[in-house]
Amino acid sequence: MKKCVIIGSGLGGLACGSILSKNGYEVTVLEQGSQTGGCLQCFRRGNAVFETGMHYIGSGAPGQTLDTMLRYMDVEPGITLSRLNPEGYDIVSWMGTHYSLANGREQFVNALAEHFPNSRDELFRYYDLVKQVAASSPIHSLNRNASIDTYAQYLTCSVNEVIDRLISDPALRQVLVGTLLLYAGEKDKTPFAVHALITDSYDQSAYRIVGGSSSVADALSNAIRNRDGKVLVRQQVVGIDCDETKATAVITANGERFPADLVISDIHPAKTVAMVNSRLLRPAYRRRISSYRNTTSVFTVYLKFRKNRVKYMNSNLYYHRGDTIWGSEDYDDRSWPKSLIYMHCCHDENQEYAETGEILTYMSFNDVEQWQGTQVGRRGNDYEDFKRQKAETLLHCLEEEVPGILDDIESYYTSSPLTYLDYTGTPEGAMYGIARDVNVVGTGNVACRTNVPNLLLTGQSVTLHGMMGVLAGSLVTCSEVLTFNEVFKQLKKHQHKGIQV
Repeated sequence: MKKCVIIGSGLGGLACGSILSKNGYEVTVLEQGSQTGGCLQCFRRGNAVFETGMHYIGSGAPGQTLDTMLRYMDVEPGITLSRLNPEGYDIVSWMGTHYSLANGREQFVNALAEHFPNSRDELFRYYDLVKQVAASSPIHSLNRNASIDTYAQYLTCSVNEVIDRLISDPALRQVLVGTLLLYAGEKDKTPFAVHALITDSYDQSAYRIVGGSSSVADALSNAIRNRDGKVLVRQQVVGIDCDETKATAVITANGERFPADLVISDIHPAKTVAMVNSRLLRPAYRRRISSYRNTTSVFTVYLKFRKNRVKYMNSNLYYHRGDTIWGSEDYDDRSWPKSLIYMHCCHDENQEYAETGEILTYMSFNDVEQWQGTQVGRRGNDYEDFKRQKAETLLHCLEEEVPGILDDIESYYTSSPLTYLDYTGTPEGAMYGIARDVNVVGTGNVACRTNVPNLLLTGQSVTLHGMMGVLAGSLVTCSEVLTFNEVFKQLKKHQHKGIQV
């Protein structure tokens, strides 16, 4: 039996482990932290449970792409989903108006045409292009015969370039990128293809995971262990040994050596490359991977509400405070935060009142760099004062949009880019790994293959971030071992009856 060692237990690593363990590999997953899951992790304060990264998911209805992937990876029976409002799963608040993003072609156009009645035809053209781009991705569309030409074309065009070409109303152009915090969208940089895949996924259906996304990590870990694989925590990988032709073993900080026929890294590509002391990785490749820019990081306030005070919000609120939705990553002390996301956590399928909620906004790692190298809980009073000040600012911004909410909060907790760095290991606490940039060749998709034949990459920097993006990347990674046709053959067996792959 071939041995596969996977570095990192984020969604990508666990998904690859589940797929390969069912295909005859002896899988060992090594996680440097004390908890598996990466951005799937949840944490508890008293009886309150909070998400850390995977707040809501798309295309989870029976037969849709994510549902099929979860079934294939033996996750679907272990989780419960709660659907967000189909008439407005996301609400964009900008310049004093709320705009609903609804599921489905007619509903999507009708909801926005209430505000932009003269743009109905343009909205249909925009919607249809999103679907066309998404359909040209074989994994995303679950169509093995899909031509990738359209998707590849729109990897080289920025979001605003395409939307400006389709939409004549300047305000509607802004609203259509109102959820750009979901993918760290940047003007003149982020590919339209990224926007299209994410938009299409949530347009199909949008859900929260009841009880938190850590249930997905638990289900994947159990799938691996049930096939005699191992998922080991507190195992920090420090090196990948190679001979003249391939990787041979993974080395941990305590000196333990894990022999491997196949190594898959679910950590950041630059950190992976740094672990390989071999001529197989050429200097040009090392320079290219290390030169890629990462997305910005995030500051989060976790809210515990007073009992039965806040009605459960079956949608997500994107609040933009300036006259433009673009550019929230560029701020100073006076303008921060320019945008925020406010959402509730789902603890029950038929929830009436929210128990917890979260506010997220951009934060540059430069803001917390002075405390880099310190440990969680031991960063000092200056750091705690910094977080408290930022939290109070963010809370008062939410009060602007949701009057009275401050009186409904019993307590709150915070996390910064340093927290994200500690728990996910991404450089500078980047929200979504390597930034996709139409101006930089190669960052549309980071290849899962490396020049070490049996060393593969997976995770949010391969293909796309988010649950469906990372799972799609895992399928691509495993296709390098099992072949593309075999992966699709196996996927088809798990797709809901009546839907054709």
